[in-house]
Formats: sequence, C-alpha cells, structure tokens
Amino acid sequence: MSRFILIILSCALSITSQATEYQQATFAGGCFWCMEPPFEKLEGVKSVISGFSGGKIKAPSYKQVASGKTKHLEVVQVIYDPTKVSYNDLLVVFWTNINPTDAGGQFVDRGHQYTTAIFYHNEEQKKLAQASKEQLDSLKILPKKIVTPIRKYEFFYPAEDYHQDFYKRSLYTKAKYKYYRAASGRDDYIKKYWIGKKISFGNKTSEKKYFKPSAQELKDKLTDLQFRVTQEDATERPFENKYWDNKEEGIYVDIVSGEPLFSSKDKFKSGTGWPSFTRPLVKNNIIEKTDTKLFVSRTEVRSKHGDSHLGHVFTDGPKPTGLRYCINSASLRFIKKSDLKKEGYGEFLSVFE
Repeated sequence: MSRFILIILSCALSITSQATEYQQATFAGGCFWCMEPPFEKLEGVKSVISGFSGGKIKAPSYKQVASGKTKHLEVVQVIYDPTKVSYNDLLVVFWTNINPTDAGGQFVDRGHQYTTAIFYHNEEQKKLAQASKEQLDSLKILPKKIVTPIRKYEFFYPAEDYHQDFYKRSLYTKAKYKYYRAASGRDDYIKKYWIGKKISFGNKTSEKKYFKPSAQELKDKLTDLQFRVTQEDATERPFENKYWDNKEEGIYVDIVSGEPLFSSKDKFKSGTGWPSFTRPLVKNNIIEKTDTKLFVSRTEVRSKHGDSHLGHVFTDGPKPTGLRYCINSASLRFIKKSDLKKEGYGEFLSVFE
C-alpha cells in the first residue's frame, strides 16, 4: 500500500474519531405537535422525534396511546450536540412550554397520555432535572407547586410518519396545527407566565434567577412596613422586629428578590435591637452606597438584584471582619437550615457542615 493511501486513510480515521457524539433527551409535554418546534429552534439540536414512552406495550400506535389504556405518554425525543447546547438549555425550553402544575393533562388535552414528565437517560440528567424542578418551584413564578415527575428512561417508540414535523409538513397540517395551538390554551398560558421572563439552570443562573417584581406586585406581596423599608429606605423599630433575637440556623434572603444575603453563622448579638452580621453570605449580592440623609456620612447596603434597602454597615463589629452589618428584619426572609433544599437553596447547606 502506498504512503499516499496510508495518509488518506489516516486522515479519514482522524475525521471519524472526531465526529460529533450526539446525546438524547426525552420529554413529555402534552401534545407532541406543540413540543417539536421550540426544541428544533435551538442551535445544536439535530432532530426532534415525536413518539411514546413510559407505557406497558411495545410499539404502540397513536390510536392505542390516545385511548389512554397503554400508560404511554406522548413525548419528544431530542437528539442534540452537547458541545453546542446543554441539557440545562433543553430543560429551560421544556419548562417554559408546558404547565408543570397540571397533573391531569395539558391544556385542552386531558388524560394520562397527555401528562408531563422528564425521562432521564443517565444520572447526570436526573440530577440536573431534579435541580431545575426545585429551582423553578423556588422562583414562585407559577401559582401552584410543580407536579411533573422525573422518571427513568426505558423505551421510546416513534409515532407514525404523519405526526413527525406536523406543524410544517403541508399547507393543510400547518393550518390545522396553527388552529389547534391557538385554541388549546397553551400559548395563552405561556404568554401569561413566561413572556418577558428569562430563566436558566446551572452555575450561570446565580446572576439571573433573582429579580425585582413590579411596583404593584410588591405592594400586593409586602406588608406596609416591608414596603416602606425596602422601597422607601425607612428604618424599623429596634427590639420590635422579627429577627433581632433569632437564634435558629439558616440563611436570610431578600424579601423582595429572594437572593441570599446573610447566614446565621455570621450573626451576632450587637445590642442594637436589629439583626447584625459580620459579613454577607454572598458578597456579590450586596451593594454599598454613601448615605448622607442624617447629615452624617454612612454606608448604606442594598441588595444587588432586588435593589432593596437593607440597612447600613459599620466598622465597630467583632472579629474576624470588624464589620457590623446592621439590617432591617423587614428586608429579610429567614429560611431554616432544614428547609434550604426544599426552598431551592441547597447549595448553602455546606455552610453548616
């Protein structure tokens, strides 16, 4: 064999070894016609296949699944390039295109075959799916608790050809899809809860998952004192507030945005009548500003994402920092150590180990 041919074979083998290793993700979101388009729009998604998972019989027909007797769910299987789109990105698309609080179906489609689920293919997908579910619940964007189960993937059976890419197969299917989608209630739900909101999962979410609600939402959510303190820079009475003498283990988050601010590990009895801390739990969530309202220069502290007035920081605190973050209870919500994971703050459990 000539050297030239060997070089060509070597290059071919090199190219093959570098071929993309696609991965699979499987989601049940009600009518699979409606779940194909949002995933297919993502760069890095190779294909989206409509089909069935989770049931008892092999290779069911659409008619059999639609009867509700097979225990299968309508699903889409997403084939994607993990170097271009992450599983967390797929989870964002999934959650924001369904009603995960509905245990009886999706929108006009009722029955077990139209309920939601995430079918995980490996332990990493299971971990990410569970974390995303807990985080979404903690954001309290939706009016009810999420009921979507996270299930182990076993089998996938593609639906009949005429169901694949139904929304773009022909002028007839395009028109039918458009009418069905508008009448189903799915778009109205998405518009109500997701238009104008952005979420993401994984490490990059820490800067994005906390936000300040509208003024009207704050008036509806907060007590009069909480509103005056956080929005109008008022100060509550010493010794007559919720947390000044709280000794439980846990963290304190912004009452407005939910961003983590302080830990009970850094709380101390200052004698001032307000909750006092030697340092922030998450330094980047604290903004310092010069305050001259009382004709003396003080350092005001505010939350980064909620822009809530929290209190002031002074240099008369104990070691090791020498600082005293003097904070209004009305600016805070306390989350007990035992509730951290349930409330979506499980990452801070390590603080108490």
